[in-house]
Formats: sequence, C-alpha cells, structure tokens
Amino acid sequence: MTRSSRPDPALGAALRQLREEHGVTREALAYQAGITASALARIELVQVAPGWDTVRRVTGALGVSLVDLATAVEAAERVVNRRARTV
Repeated sequence: MTRSSRPDPALGAALRQLREEHGVTREALAYQAGITASALARIELVQVAPGWDTVRRVTGALGVSLVDLATAVEAAERVVNRRARTV
C-alpha cells in the first residue's frame, strides 16, 4: 500500500476545527506538537499531506483520540463533498 502525497481536504478541515474547538492558537498547538506553526498552517490549508507521526503528535497535543479525529474527518468529508457538488 502506498502513501498518498495528495493532501486530504477533510483532514485539514478536521484538524483546524478540533484546534478551534479547543480554543488553541495555531502557534500554541504547533509548539505543543513539536512542529512549526507554518507546517501546521500548511496542513490545515491543505497544502501538504502530513505523515502519521505528525498526525499523532498534533492529536496528542490537542488531547484528542484518533477515533475523535476520524469522526471529525468523516464529518468534514461530508461538507467537502457537498461543496464540491454545488460548485
């Protein structure tokens, strides 16, 4: 199985939503996760596809489980798909 190099719009949206729900700035979350704020911005803005380690570090810094992230990604996917159909 190969890793996709294409960024996932639903993952970026879900991470941003979870960050905002937790009231954390991008800079603070990036610091807690041990990545740069620009790296987190690129993930949220769907410019890069994060590696598994980065996803785990960000969810750990947010204090959310991977199940919570998966649920948020599925919800964001429905929104992304809905927007794609109306464009």
